[in-house]
Amino acid sequence: MFVSDEQNVAAVEPGKWQELALAVLLDEGVEGECEMSVLFVDELTMTDLNNRFMGHEGPTDVLSFPIDGDPTPPGRWPDDGGPGPDRADDTPDDLPLLLGDVVICPAVAIRNAPEHAGSFDDEIALLVVHGILHLMGMDHAVEAERDAMQARERELLAAHYGPLTGDPWAAVAAAEASEDAAAILADPITEPDAG
Repeated sequence: MFVSDEQNVAAVEPGKWQELALAVLLDEGVEGECEMSVLFVDELTMTDLNNRFMGHEGPTDVLSFPIDGDPTPPGRWPDDGGPGPDRADDTPDDLPLLLGDVVICPAVAIRNAPEHAGSFDDEIALLVVHGILHLMGMDHAVEAERDAMQARERELLAAHYGPLTGDPWAAVAAAEASEDAAAILADPITEPDAG
């Protein structure tokens, strides 16, 4: 597990967030060695990542980059030669689990915190947990998945961080209700003529 602070907008405590991340991974059933990083980056870096990988303009608060596919066994690349005499006993089972990267933008977290999780630390805790759950395969693209992911976030935060000052899930629900209302107003359903 690697945690790095690569920004200077807000003070973050890498050790604190590493402890939270490790506790979440254990609760999610990750055993043995694994490789994962949590990176705290500036808005320019996050804007670039958000544009290149998500196709969205501007910075976002958190992005997760899971490592897909099976681990590459030791050996030469690209010809897949043998592992060599000193590596003959290595098997893919001996390799660490490669999870991926969670990238967090503290500058965006600072702006979102008052209307979302409440405090800056609460927002960062939520983003760490949220990002890891994405690495573990959870998503929030559809309502059922979103409900499951939010429930798991609540459980993990309660177990390993404590109560949040705000209710970020209520903020999301309110935003979605507002978007639904705007869509209805933009495209009202018309009744057929009764005549």
